[in-house]
Amino acid sequence: MTRRTTVILTALVALVAFAAAVFLYQRHERQQMTEQAAAQFDVMVREHSPVLGPVTAPVTIVEFFDPACEACRAFYPYVKQILAAYPKDVRLVIRYVPFHREPSIAGVQILEAARQQQRFEPIMDALMESQPVWASHSTPATERAWEFARAAGLDLKQARAYVDTGAVDKLLEQDVADLKAVGVRATPTFFVNGKPLPEPDPRVLLDMVKSEAERIRQAR
Repeated sequence: MTRRTTVILTALVALVAFAAAVFLYQRHERQQMTEQAAAQFDVMVREHSPVLGPVTAPVTIVEFFDPACEACRAFYPYVKQILAAYPKDVRLVIRYVPFHREPSIAGVQILEAARQQQRFEPIMDALMESQPVWASHSTPATERAWEFARAAGLDLKQARAYVDTGAVDKLLEQDVADLKAVGVRATPTFFVNGKPLPEPDPRVLLDMVKSEAERIRQAR
């Protein structure tokens, strides 16, 4: 065996060992998250949280969501498609994660004010569509978010008055405490009936929802 061949084989062995270590670590992380989520399921769904879909739906998707998160925006159309595909069986519970600070908080304030005005979904649509404008991580322009919300039907005077009550601050405090308890480190993070989404793929989320819906139907 030549020296070059030995070096190549050694490098391949090291690469395989590294890949195996990464796989085992990721599996361990997923297992830990699953166990932690099961133990903390009671804190995933709060009475104050926004809910899309039937309140009594047998399948609950919990999304830890940041309005300023690009990945959350990318997932949003797929989540809407899942809700449309299972109008009686699935509900979405949204938990807020202000990882991007000022734009995240502004987004939550607008969404909660919209919820008070029964305008949550159209304002959510508007914020997600315009997110690249108002939530740029290098140059955020949160006032633009309010402008987009107004154009989508939000009463700004009522909205700002509601934000001034401090109700949104209290809600965010609880959501931040809960995301720490559950062990959420990134957005979006999804759970389907308490089971964490193993990888950030809308197709996997759909498969999990479909599996849960079918399992529950068969059990009836």
